[in-house]
Amino acid sequence: MDPLTHALSGALLLRATAPSSQMQAGIPLRIRVAAGFAAAAFPDVDVALRLIDTLTYLNWHQGPTHSLLLLPVWAGLLARLFSRFWGKYHWKMFYLPACLGIAIHIAGDLITAYGLMLFAPISTQRFYLPLAFVIDPWFSAIIVSGLIASWIIPRNKIAAVGSLVGLVGYVMFLWMLHDRALAVGHEYAKTQELRRAEVNVLPQPLSPFHWKIIIKSGETYHVALVNQSHKTLLQDTGVDLLMKMATAYQPLTAVSWQRLAQFGVAVNESDLVREAWHHPAFAGFRQFSVFPQLDRVDRQKNEVCIWFFDLRFQFPSLPPSFRYGMCRESNNSSDWHIQRQQGMLWLD
Repeated sequence: MDPLTHALSGALLLRATAPSSQMQAGIPLRIRVAAGFAAAAFPDVDVALRLIDTLTYLNWHQGPTHSLLLLPVWAGLLARLFSRFWGKYHWKMFYLPACLGIAIHIAGDLITAYGLMLFAPISTQRFYLPLAFVIDPWFSAIIVSGLIASWIIPRNKIAAVGSLVGLVGYVMFLWMLHDRALAVGHEYAKTQELRRAEVNVLPQPLSPFHWKIIIKSGETYHVALVNQSHKTLLQDTGVDLLMKMATAYQPLTAVSWQRLAQFGVAVNESDLVREAWHHPAFAGFRQFSVFPQLDRVDRQKNEVCIWFFDLRFQFPSLPPSFRYGMCRESNNSSDWHIQRQQGMLWLD
């Protein structure tokens, strides 16, 4: 989820779980909500890794700061910081709010496609259940509406509780769409007799009904973009970028599949592409990428570059994000070195 939605979700959770009696609360409601807001924003401090380099950030984002095992440690540190900031309240009063804020951040990221190191530092394995796109206006709107209603009626937390229930219902709805897209992928793999096929579905931008289906069979991908809310194709006006993106997602009755060779189709360049891909200097990108795909082979007068991207970060009508390549002199007199291609976004 985006940082602001994370922070607002923490504020909502702390409002919904606030004790009814001020005597039981220990800290004023406004401070409790503010602590939840800050705690839910905290795990994304790992964006500071971007100062080292983008690939380090990509490999460690949603890592230790998103770990369930380290959650008590981070909550303890935040509780002491909150106690110092708000002065007269003991740090133990902030411990539970900090835990809840971090926990709802982890839950929000768990339903996106990036993956969390839930058991860092014991394990760097990533876990995810890709149900929501990283920016989901509907998800954010449910949270904001609950906070606004709670502000209008400050003495009653039923609006905040109702908003949380609405979030759970929305996630269940996304899960249903996820399973429907997954079924489409499995049916295609069955009809095409794809052996040992790995079927994956990823939420996409603009609408909760937009999904990307990726079927990996050996070194071949079968990819489809589906729109589960329409039965007919949308018309591309060719003017508005968002409309152009939306029209790329096709109804379930007219799904078009694209076949992609992970290392390209040019037989005469296959050895060169694989050499670049398996080079030790490219280990960081191999670690990051889940669905790596050859972008292109660039040949200039004195240099050749092999560029790759991850299908998770390729969206219609936009250049792929996080493109990395291996380059060397054309005459093979030098070793490969890694390069990054600047994309549209700052994090690229």
